[in-house]
Amino acid sequence: MERCDRDLAFLLKYENVAWYEDAQVRILDRRIYPGELSYVRCDTHQEVAQAIADMVTQSAGPYTAAGMGMALAAYECRDMKETDKRAYLIKAADTLSHARPTTVSRMEQVTSGCLSAADQALARGEKLDEAIFAHTLAALNRRYSTMEKVGDYLVDMFPDKGKVMTQCFGETIVGMMLRAAKERNKEITLYVPETRPYFQGSRLTASVAYEQGFETYVITDNMPAFVMAAKRIDLFTSAADLICLDGHVVNKIGTYQLAILANYHGIPYFVTGLPDAAQPVINTVTIEERDPALVLEARGIKN
Repeated sequence: MERCDRDLAFLLKYENVAWYEDAQVRILDRRIYPGELSYVRCDTHQEVAQAIADMVTQSAGPYTAAGMGMALAAYECRDMKETDKRAYLIKAADTLSHARPTTVSRMEQVTSGCLSAADQALARGEKLDEAIFAHTLAALNRRYSTMEKVGDYLVDMFPDKGKVMTQCFGETIVGMMLRAAKERNKEITLYVPETRPYFQGSRLTASVAYEQGFETYVITDNMPAFVMAAKRIDLFTSAADLICLDGHVVNKIGTYQLAILANYHGIPYFVTGLPDAAQPVINTVTIEERDPALVLEARGIKN
């Protein structure tokens, strides 16, 4: 398999998203990276689900974590009868796919693929955990390949020299758009809002942009309007947690107001992602509401 994570930042290398090995899933803790390099190590698929709920990884990271969690669940049930293995994996799939409510439909696609891989492995007498791991890795590589194309389309919209504002951390697309911009010799300066409560923008987007060789400025969450006007931002872009078939975009809280600001200042806003066929209209989406206590703290420190 030719890996599609070439020339991407450390954070986006496959092994540093989520990885199953030696009966354990390790997940890079994005809540503290890059200030601290630490992995959350999960010994059960339930711990993987909890790590996803706790935002140890975010953006597209949970999809990989869920697949790796299914490989771990397969290891957990290795000594069961075949019928019991299937039932165990179905239950694990439900646990992992429902770790965060807004992304249930896409997570179910991930776990459903893992169940299919398990069925094929059972029929061939292969080890289930190895089969699900291989399936998850191949799916991850395909997603990176898809996002590489999305990144190419996005960079088509970039000026040869200009200023781009981002929102939160779009994960793969951030690395792909920057890689494409560099390959085309586009001189892009990034303005990155910090993004509470875990400062995904200032820590993750900014570190990826800097590592991949771009001039990067971190701004506070209350600065975008001023920066859009004063710095003459050319383009605003974000990823999406969910895109409905009716065109509605669901993303990190705060994206809505940035979209309004971009419209007011005449700045084009491009959303990157793929529509979810399971969400035809916005009314079918369950919006996640985080713990209200997060408003009273920043990265675990009380205000």
